[in-house]
Amino acid sequence: MGELGRLDDLPQAYLDALRQHNLLPLWPSLRGVMPANRPSPRTLATLWHYCNTRPLLIEAGRLTPIEKAERRVLVLANPGHGLDRMQASPSMYLGMQLLLPGEWAPAHRHTPNAVRMVVEGDGAYTTVEGERCEMKRGDLILTPTGLWHEHGHQGKDPVVWLDVLDLPLVYYLETSYHEAGPAQVAKKDVLRRSSAYQASGLAPTTYLKRNTNHYPMLHYAYEKTKQSLDRLASQGEANALLTFINQETGSDALQMLGFYALRIGPGQRLNLPAQSSAMVMHAIEGCCDVGWSIAGQSETSLGTLNHADTACLPGYVSIHLSNPDPEQGCYLFLADESPLHRKLGLHETRA
Repeated sequence: MGELGRLDDLPQAYLDALRQHNLLPLWPSLRGVMPANRPSPRTLATLWHYCNTRPLLIEAGRLTPIEKAERRVLVLANPGHGLDRMQASPSMYLGMQLLLPGEWAPAHRHTPNAVRMVVEGDGAYTTVEGERCEMKRGDLILTPTGLWHEHGHQGKDPVVWLDVLDLPLVYYLETSYHEAGPAQVAKKDVLRRSSAYQASGLAPTTYLKRNTNHYPMLHYAYEKTKQSLDRLASQGEANALLTFINQETGSDALQMLGFYALRIGPGQRLNLPAQSSAMVMHAIEGCCDVGWSIAGQSETSLGTLNHADTACLPGYVSIHLSNPDPEQGCYLFLADESPLHRKLGLHETRA
């Protein structure tokens, strides 16, 4: 393709006339919005070390009471999008949230979908539509769009979790808002309680009763997730990848973002093929060396994911993961935008 015309090629009087009528020429920008062969992502490969984030988060707890924050969060901002944009990728927001003993983050609901991956601490809980979910390290808790939720802490030490939301997408669509509500009363007998869906290969049937619940399982306990990964490893799977799903439909747990649990065996290396979606990874246990590459180019090292570290990599790059520990497995939580890409007909995987 030949070089296209530039704005500088056009007379200033013509440009002024276009602007007067809220018009602009496409051709000077066409290659920018539709580059050849692969996108030019703004998302940069970024690594947030928890050893750097945690002291600043604890200091935020000293500087800002929960009443002045509502949600005390440090946003993991991708510099490629700008630190003021509050996004890690085109459709994913990441934040480290702190709740101190005795605090309560009041009930609200919002249009963005969210999940909470518990990083450290005991004694906190999240109540979602009356279902109380105790928060333990490695647990995944859903707070989908439109569902009332709140957080409380009855323990003795700080509790931290990683928030993952589709906020950038919802905000871009000009549909982002929240509603405040009264404190919830935990229901003793919640029909959709998570334990009802954790029997191997079985799920409550809705054949005899009309079910209007779109999110039957809200709490995915890490204990059971790790058991499933280890079971695969015991059957000869050096590396194992599981998807968090809606137990009734078999589809992804949420509509726009996908969530996964990955085990990399001791001393093992895993190459993930390039896909259109950006990917977030968070270390629950163990450590992992992370690299990435573009087809035809050499690998670039991002660094090592240690316990509670978080990374984001852009789409259309191959991801290379290595567990340097010869004895212990590495357990990662992954998130990506592939459900959204599939719905839009944009999902692509390249060798």
